[in-house]
Amino acid sequence: MPTETVLSSDPDRERQHIVAARAAHWARARRLIALLLALWLATSFCTVFFARDLAHLSVFGWPLSFYLAAQGASLTYLAIIGAYAWRMRILDRDFDRMLGRHP
Repeated sequence: MPTETVLSSDPDRERQHIVAARAAHWARARRLIALLLALWLATSFCTVFFARDLAHLSVFGWPLSFYLAAQGASLTYLAIIGAYAWRMRILDRDFDRMLGRHP
């Protein structure tokens, strides 16, 4: 039985379905956001915390801590943004499918 047929027959049941789908969607989104923020915090904290320990290692004459802070952290932040956009697109499609809006 198609979702639209079941949902359109009873407005209260349709409203409950929408509320449940929205709650599930935002629970997944909050989990994703918390995970990515923890990764962001770890990246920011670790590059600063371990900078002195890594300063004696050099890459092309520059300290390794410089590369981690200037290049590695920036690339990690871009990866976090890309992962967020990719995963949220999937979550939004799943939400639309739960509501019967997307095939």
